[in-house]
Amino acid sequence: MTALKNDRFLRALLREPVDTTPVWMMRQAGRYLPEYRAMRAQAGDFLSLCKNNDFACEVTLQPLRRYDLDAAILFSDILTIPDALGLGLYFEAGEGPKFHKTIRTEHDVVNLPNFNAKSDLDYVMNAVTTIRSALGGQVPLIGFSGSPWTLATYMIEGGSSKDFRYTKNMMYAQPEVLHALLDRLAIAVIDYLNAQIEAGAQAVQIFDSWGGALAHREYIEFSLNYMQKIVAGLKREHEGRKVPVILFTKGGGQWLEPMIATGADAFGLDWTTPLNVARQTVNGRAAIQGNLDPATLYGTPASIAKATKAMLDDAYANGEKTGYIANLGHGITQWVDPANPKAFIDTVHEYSAKYF
Repeated sequence: MTALKNDRFLRALLREPVDTTPVWMMRQAGRYLPEYRAMRAQAGDFLSLCKNNDFACEVTLQPLRRYDLDAAILFSDILTIPDALGLGLYFEAGEGPKFHKTIRTEHDVVNLPNFNAKSDLDYVMNAVTTIRSALGGQVPLIGFSGSPWTLATYMIEGGSSKDFRYTKNMMYAQPEVLHALLDRLAIAVIDYLNAQIEAGAQAVQIFDSWGGALAHREYIEFSLNYMQKIVAGLKREHEGRKVPVILFTKGGGQWLEPMIATGADAFGLDWTTPLNVARQTVNGRAAIQGNLDPATLYGTPASIAKATKAMLDDAYANGEKTGYIANLGHGITQWVDPANPKAFIDTVHEYSAKYF
């Protein structure tokens, strides 16, 4: 594989020296870009876009042509595993992902088919290899998966949910059934992320999008424990280089201390936890990623730069010179003017230089 020209993202994840703060954006390949919308229209629908090797590669690279980003992230979806398990993923306009089948009983869990990432999700591995080659060492490629808890919520609810009625009913009334499902999913995620690493992903992120919906004890039992199992099962070195692991629980900043015990290299934060507080809590034991409110990008270049500088001042308030990756606190939204992320990204590189 081609040597990396820009490895500051990987170095910061491992708390190694960097020359400036690395930056990327969750959902950086997406609907806010007109070139993405054109490609999606050409593909016909979202899943066809994900499953076409050339299309997935093209949309992954699109934001790198516009912005000075320090990482690319595989273009795919967090629900590929449930889809491969036969639940029938589809997308309703304006309503997000849905499944034709749901998992509501012990019988449903027991009868889930066996899963093999390389064969059942071969289109994802092909995309990883193609994107890695197309990048030519420009920046590292991030692979990803949904967390077992987050995947389970979609599988049980049949789509997105505001109250997680069916999932929490199972959690409190039949916890053994939910644990059986989460264990199956953790094993699947280990297989899936390891296959991505073997295909060329140079770092991986676990998206625990709905972990923040849990009470504090239940978060540890039903979400974090399964992410810890995943981290323990991952390939942590490939091609002679460490493969960093990032855990991101939206709404999970209060659980940073127990998160550290997972052995992950970095923890993503949403916009509700001050970075100076997070850095004090972690105290050099891991890297931190985040956490600009995505809505900040609705502002002017001046207001975006001001908010970004404040975030960076918080990130380096304790005197650490690395171990921080700038990002949004969640994915960039479809309504952002594509000119605005440049103010965020350029400010990160230019303003943070004073800390090195």
